[in-house]
Amino acid sequence: MLLAVDIGNTNIKYGVYDENKLVASFRVSSRLSRTADEYGSVLVNLLSDRNIEKSSISGIIISSVIPALNYTICHMCEYFFGISPIMVEPGVKTGLNIKTDSPKEVGADIIVNSVSAFHKYGGPIVVIDFGTATTFDVVSENCELLGVIIAPGIKTSLEGLIQNTAQLPMIEIDAPKSVIGKNTKASMQAGVVFGFSGLVENILDRIKKELGLNEIKVVATGGLGEMVAKEVGAIKKIDRTLTLDGLNIIYGLNK
Repeated sequence: MLLAVDIGNTNIKYGVYDENKLVASFRVSSRLSRTADEYGSVLVNLLSDRNIEKSSISGIIISSVIPALNYTICHMCEYFFGISPIMVEPGVKTGLNIKTDSPKEVGADIIVNSVSAFHKYGGPIVVIDFGTATTFDVVSENCELLGVIIAPGIKTSLEGLIQNTAQLPMIEIDAPKSVIGKNTKASMQAGVVFGFSGLVENILDRIKKELGLNEIKVVATGGLGEMVAKEVGAIKKIDRTLTLDGLNIIYGLNK
């Protein structure tokens, strides 16, 4: 079995693949203060809860956007599983031709999502990841990463708004019934949900115009993708396992 590990700014997502089928997935919070022993103990218990023996793991692949956690997680893989993991980094085969000014600057999460989206849905396609940041990855019909747009994440923006104002409360992120808020909660929800929906629509329109396309495939991933997709008609597909599936694909190219 393959263990796919996606180290994100907020969470670490684990996926277990058996013959290219995702059979289990878990997530834990990304904490620099945790040791390799702590991460390993939690992971082994999570695997055990799904009746997966750690000895059944024969390969591990990792993508990371937190370099400071890489050593800890790699050490955990070696100590608990006896496996040196494949890291998604320069030199690893992905099949993705990166057309940015400095390909080495492109995050592993963006590479993995782009590869996954192209293999699963074809191109041209835009991948929108609604995570700690909101990223738009533009992939051509020839599996070329043409470029990336990075905007603040929805939760990140809301937390920044609350931290820098004296009287605004923490709210649940959900679409209100009306864009014109009648109370503080509804007013904030309208600004966050409809504001980000407008941001997504505008960026997608500009991408299509710049590429000379009338339509382009759009897939969304990340925790809040489904909510925004209800407000943005161009998002036709929600894929919550896009990143883990991409890691499985890249492992197949490198094993």
